[in-house]
Amino acid sequence: MFSLFKALPRLGFRAQTLQVKNYRAFSDVYVNHRDTLDNNDSVPFDFTPENYKEIETILAKYPSNYKKSATIPLLHLAQKQNDNFLPLSAMKKIANILGVADMDVYEVASFYTMFNRTKVGKFHLQICATTPCMLCGAYDIVAAIEKHVGCKLGETSPDGMFTLQEVECLGACANAPMIQVNGEWVYEDLTPENVIQLLEDLKAGNAKIGPQTDRNHCEGPQGRTTLINYDSEGAHDRDFDQAKKDWEDARAAAKAAAAQKK
Repeated sequence: MFSLFKALPRLGFRAQTLQVKNYRAFSDVYVNHRDTLDNNDSVPFDFTPENYKEIETILAKYPSNYKKSATIPLLHLAQKQNDNFLPLSAMKKIANILGVADMDVYEVASFYTMFNRTKVGKFHLQICATTPCMLCGAYDIVAAIEKHVGCKLGETSPDGMFTLQEVECLGACANAPMIQVNGEWVYEDLTPENVIQLLEDLKAGNAKIGPQTDRNHCEGPQGRTTLINYDSEGAHDRDFDQAKKDWEDARAAAKAAAAQKK
């Protein structure tokens, strides 16, 4: 059988060019299921009465012959009910509710990394390290968290409070670096100093969602520069005719100033 590696010297490649380089582990997820004492199909799971009502609301969004489309919403619901952990018995319960094969649910849960098929800490810290966050110091944030909680990426702290995971873009690039907690809330504009305060605030139950600085949402250093009159109801009272005139006047003034300089 033809071997590319045997052919490489004849093609002019030196063996040392094939040395393994350091690489980023984009996922530490194990796809297959492994039975444990607290995660096997004999461990009971059932939704709460409140969540059964939520399931009825979710299923009403889909035609009766397409209930399988509710797989992901129900997986999220089960995981949230079960302290950020999605056990095998919960997947089987969902398959039964949807009237599909167990495997149809397993393959979805094992494909998407937001589903935790092994137990995580009370606070699942998903730390973005994609390019904007990485350039803004994501790994300094990782180092600060690891030192403070006493575990490494992919591990859970000895007190069971924090599980650390590196993930890809979470969509808050303007406020990098940032983390997402328990697959829901995001905390942005982090530094090695304020992230430690954030961890303590999470434990105390009074963490501030969003930027951990005095930034308002994702506004730049000049503050809000667009939709100035926009309110929380989505309405605005901006006079677009006047806005156009102001822009035209400013443009004319800029041209006049440039002409004078010449």
